Amino acid sequence: MGRRGSKASGGDNPDRPPPPRRVELSEAEWRERLSPEAFRVMRKQGTERAFTGEHWDEKRPGTYRCAGCDTPLFDASTKFESGTGWPSFWAPVDPSHVAEKEDRSFFMRRTEALCAVCDAHLGHIFPDGPDPTGLRYCLNSVSLTFDAEGEGGEAPEPPDSAESAGPPRPPGGP
Repeated sequence: MGRRGSKASGGDNPDRPPPPRRVELSEAEWRERLSPEAFRVMRKQGTERAFTGEHWDEKRPGTYRCAGCDTPLFDASTKFESGTGWPSFWAPVDPSHVAEKEDRSFFMRRTEALCAVCDAHLGHIFPDGPDPTGLRYCLNSVSLTFDAEGEGGEAPEPPDSAESAGPPRPPGGP
């Protein structure tokens, strides 16, 4: 997996700290918590169509959080226009909040991005992003919520708790 080298939930990489907490729910609990589309994308590794998600063209300052567990994932200052139709970022707010896992679906080899707290599928990571990281975290809007800066502040932490593939994904999408 190259320079990133970690696996979901921290994996075997001793350099990556553990996630701040864990949220583990049953499939029934996830279905109750998430919309049908969010469940398909976040729990079954689906993808939303390009240019259809809520956040692909969002430009306000703020924080993007996991739609499943409210973990802060990306700051708007690291968002950039990739031309793909999905929200794209060059770095997470904290590397321990985003886990990585090899994805060999659709006859491709990619790196999947997951929430390190609840294992939600966020999208994929590609090595064609801007400086300073050279990475593009290409994410599904439905996997994220957005807290605009100055519009409500921090959301409270959720309590801790103990296959539809969707349409084919284009090579450069989440």
